[in-house]
Formats: sequence, structure tokens, C-alpha cells
Amino acid sequence: MKHRVLIPTLLMSAIGATTAFALDKTPVSRKSAQAPVQQSAVVEGADNFYRSDQVTMQRVTFRNQYDMQVVGNLFIPKDLDQNTNHPAIIVGHPMGAVKEQSSNLYAQKLAEQGFVTLAIDLSFWGESEGNPRNLVAPEIYAEDFSAAVDFLGTQPFVDREQIGGLGICGSGSFVISAANIDPRIKAVATVSMYDMGAAARNGLRNSVTAEQRQQMIAAAAEQRYVEFTGGETTYVGGTTNELTASTDPVQREFFDFYRTPRGEFTPEGSSPEQTTKPTLTSVVRFMNYYPLERIEEINRPLLFVTGTEAHSREFSEDAYNRAVEPKEIVRVPNAGHVDLYDRVDLIPFDKLTSFFNQHLSR
Repeated sequence: MKHRVLIPTLLMSAIGATTAFALDKTPVSRKSAQAPVQQSAVVEGADNFYRSDQVTMQRVTFRNQYDMQVVGNLFIPKDLDQNTNHPAIIVGHPMGAVKEQSSNLYAQKLAEQGFVTLAIDLSFWGESEGNPRNLVAPEIYAEDFSAAVDFLGTQPFVDREQIGGLGICGSGSFVISAANIDPRIKAVATVSMYDMGAAARNGLRNSVTAEQRQQMIAAAAEQRYVEFTGGETTYVGGTTNELTASTDPVQREFFDFYRTPRGEFTPEGSSPEQTTKPTLTSVVRFMNYYPLERIEEINRPLLFVTGTEAHSREFSEDAYNRAVEPKEIVRVPNAGHVDLYDRVDLIPFDKLTSFFNQHLSR
């Protein structure tokens, strides 16, 4: 039997819609399978599944301070002299995504420029540990970045004094949270950043009302009883599984990446219908999440990259305005939010390279 309740939208990566939506509580299959994806239109320059012939990739694992295994892809330039120490960069994926979506691309492109790079799956997502799957836990997400510093800083070919962090979309806020309490992250860049707390509380352009917030909180609280007594886990929001005439532009933007061959990826143990969708009972934790609250105390270089047409632009601009020097913001002309996930013709890799070259000694 289907139960439907009306809850407000959380405007975040992989959840982005602009109006309230009906939540279908039909149980989601856990069987692993690739989605019967709908073919997208050709998107100029899109290359999410890029594979570089200039770097080597190694799957690595390490444990965070919650004793959870974090899985990542370590990229090393083929011509790297491993008898000396080199700067390294941790790359975090969009909220609701996995390392195979956007972050592997960024990690390889930066590794081609001579950096050691590590694309990680955040806890509860992808190959990293954590149950229930797709749980929202921003404190643990930030810890994953610090655990990645632990791992990189103990590799003989990495200079532990020269480790940077790059967060795409939601990971932009998580790497900022990590940097706020981990001075080992020497330089921070974000791309298409979402302030996950502000997005949950207020939506885009403060479109979520107090009544809608309370409705979401009440729905999540009631669902806790269901799951505590053995009922099915409910997954909320995420990217719609099919387009309709009423699908809003933000959801269409995410759909074209997550639900088409352009960027669709289903991790083992998940299902196409479940990807991108956090659990209802945990997603409200973002309302207590304030990643920019003390950003002015990060006295290390910060770079914010956003598109001039990005629906998320407000978050990068807010972060930039709050931060102190040294800071930079780059507005990519004619780029939307998702464009900067994989459109190599628009992503300013040269700027990212020069930023990390400048602030991570070579």
C-alpha cells in the first residue's frame, strides 16, 4: 500500500526541486543493478567517466575516527618520483553522489598536473561503510576529509604539510567544516558549492517557510517510529526517476546528469531508484548544520568556483563574502550548477591548478 505525505523540498544537490513534493513510501529495492537510463541529449564537453592515460589509479581504504572504513581512488601521475614528497589533494563528491560521479574526473585532471589526488566516497555512500545507507551525517562527512588527511599524510611520497581539499557541491560545505577544525588542510577549493544547512533550512533564495520546515521535521520524526519498530526505511527527495511536464528546471538539470548515461552510476548493493536519495529520518540533520558559521576563522587560502547561471551561486557568494583573505571567487560564464560537475570545456582546471600550485609548495 502506498502512503503519501506532502513535505517541503530540501534544495540541495541531488534533491534540487523548487516546490514541495509528495513522498512515496513504497519500499525501495536494494538489488544492485544499473538503471535503465533515459538517453540524454548530447551535452557539449561532458566527460564524467573520463579515464586518463597519464595517471595510475589505486583503490585504497582507511578508517575514520568513527572506526568506519572509507574507500577512495588514489591517483598518482605515472612520472611521479615516489622517492620524494609531493603535494596532495582530497576530492569530495556532490551530495547524494559517489566518487565515480564528478570527483574521479577532477582527481584525474589534477593528478595530470603533478598532484597526488584522492577521490573519496563519503561514509554511508558508495563503497564506504555506514548503515543505513544514504544516511545524512555532516559531522562524519567532515571527519572523512580529516581521515583522508591521516591517510595521505602517512604515505611516503606525500608531503603532509602540503595537503589541500576540494569539495564539489555538498562536499564544498563538508570540506569547509573539516578545514575549520583541521589546520592540516592547507588550501580549500569548492566548486558549485551548496551550503547544505542553508539549503535545508531556507531553500534557494529563502523559498522555504517556517511552516514547511516544521512539516518536514514532523514527517521525519514520525518516520522514526516506523523504522524503530521494523518498518521500511524511507528515502526522500533526490533526483526524480522520470521527467514529467511539471518537472521543474532544477530537477531537470540533475536528471540530465544522474539519470542518463552522462553520469548515472549505481554502486554495488544499491539500486537505480535509491541513488541520490538520503533517508527521511536523517536529512533533517542538515537543519542543524551551519558550515559557514566560523568560516572567517579559516586563515588559509580559499577558492570558490561557481557558474554565472548556477542556481546554487548564492551559496558560493555568501561563503566568499564571509571568508577572510586570502580568498578568491571565480564565476564561470554561462555555466550552470551541474555544468561544473563534468563539462571539461567549462570547468576551470587551469585556475584550480594554479591555486593549488600557489598554495601547496611544489
